[in-house]
Formats: sequence, C-alpha cells, structure tokens
Amino acid sequence: MAKVTNAFDTYSAKGNREDLSNIIYNISPTETPVISSIGRRNISNVTFDWQIESLPSVNLSNAELEGFELSRSTSTATTRPTNLAQISKRDATVTGSQQNANAAGKADEMARQMSIASKALKRDMESILCQNQAKTSGNSTTARTTRALEHWLATNVSRGSSGAAAASETAAMTDGTQRAFTETLLKSALQQAYTAGAEPTILLVGPVNKVKVSDFTGRSQARQAVAATTIQQAVSVYASDFGEIKVVPSRFNRERTALLLDPEYAKVAFYRNFQQTEIAKIGDADTRMIVAEYGLEMSNEAAHAAIFDLTTT
Repeated sequence: MAKVTNAFDTYSAKGNREDLSNIIYNISPTETPVISSIGRRNISNVTFDWQIESLPSVNLSNAELEGFELSRSTSTATTRPTNLAQISKRDATVTGSQQNANAAGKADEMARQMSIASKALKRDMESILCQNQAKTSGNSTTARTTRALEHWLATNVSRGSSGAAAASETAAMTDGTQRAFTETLLKSALQQAYTAGAEPTILLVGPVNKVKVSDFTGRSQARQAVAATTIQQAVSVYASDFGEIKVVPSRFNRERTALLLDPEYAKVAFYRNFQQTEIAKIGDADTRMIVAEYGLEMSNEAAHAAIFDLTTT
C-alpha cells in the first residue's frame, strides 16, 4: 500500500525524544558458593595461624593385666598451619560532569559504579580462594598471595596420571592427565574421605561436570513424582553410602576439579573486611576504591576431598 502523499514521517523528524528504558539489565553471575558456605573470622595480622590435632591411632592390643603398672604414653601435640592475607581491590572514577548528569536507570553514577565494583571484587575473591594458588610471602615489588583451597588438599584426593600435590606451601601444584568424571571416581573419593574421618557435605563442580553428575547411572533408578509437563533430570543431592552430598554448580572454581567440602572446616579470614575509600581528587573527577585483605583458613584439610584432573568438555 502506498504512503499518503507528503505525510511527515519519523525518518525526516529531527526533534523526536528518545525512549530509553529506566532499567539497566545485567546477567553477570554474582553467586559465590564457597564464600557463602564456609565460615569467616577476623584476624589481627597479615600472617595468621591455627591449630589442628588428631587422635592417636586405634590400639587393637589395648588390654592390660589386673593391677598393671602404667607405661606412660607420649602426649599428643597439635600442629600449627599458617597462611597469609592478600589484598584485592576494585575502583571506579567518574567525572564531575557525568555525576551531575540526569542519567537513565541510576540516581547516582558513583554509587552505581561502586555497587558494580563490590560485586566484581567478591567474584574475584571467590575465584581466587578456589584456585590452586600457592602462598607467596611478597615484598616491596611482589604482592602477597594466600594459599588457596585446591593447593591445600593432599590427604583425600584423586589425581590423574602425573598429577601431584605441591612440594611445599609455596611451590606449584602439578596438574595431571585429564579423565572423565564418573560415579566410580566420586564413590571412591567419598569412601577415602570417610575412612580418613572426613564427612564432606558439598560437592562443588563446574557446569560441565554438574551435567555429568546428573547423568550418573545411579540416577536411572530414582523414583519421583513430577508434573506431566516437567522433565526431571537434574541431581541436586547425591545420597551416598557415607551421607547425603549437596551438589552445587559453580562458575568460579576450576572446571577440571570437583571439590568435596565440609564447610565447618574452612573460613575466610579477614584482616580488613570490605572497605570503601575516597582517593585524593585530581582534576574534575572523583575516584573511590573498595579493598579487602583476606586469606583462607583451611581449618583441617583432611576434612575435605578433591577429584582433580577432570575433563572440561
């Protein structure tokens, strides 16, 4: 159908007001399952320690004569692990003109930028704490780094061929040959952990291996009531021989590692909790920084387990 003759249209108009939504859409993930699950404590030094102990081994020959003379046993000493707090920061700078602008979807540009920065910093911390990062003492030219979760785990672990624990708290951990995540690997790790005295309650996996958990063969025997329009395939709880394990997907731990955690035996240790600071003004712009100084307290690494060197596709 032809256009009406000489009808003025939007293509020729120069003064139509814009239509800009007053909502800002953001789908960046902000969940931090490890930080949200484990404990936290305040520390008073960038180097922080804690103590762990173990009971003596079971004595199957523990039978004595009537009227026996005591042979004194060696007392049980504690061990004293240590870690360092590292500094992580995010910042934002906004010009005076932009701060004064009537911007859509935000009443205060600096407040919005700091909200973004704080969420980004928390994601940084989650990812750092889950990694295989070694401890670095640091100096005037090198930043301190905290010893992270994967790097601690050595007792209840399964590794691919050539994989190896770090030789020391400051040495690199060796990744091994990758292999598919199977139910057999999970059951073996849970048995190993239970035998050692551990009782993990969370299985933390990346998205690829979360799907593989849902495909475990034990899943085929499940019975459940679902609506006719619903397909139930996901596994959120794995009922093992050694207790129920909550299956938690994470975008921030390494996909190649499945972590079996007991949240009671790990903490985020804060030397400085999240602090926002105004940076000295230079010219017509304002800068604010949010900073945290923190480390991982691995209260007892034998309370956890890990299946390393998993395939990521």
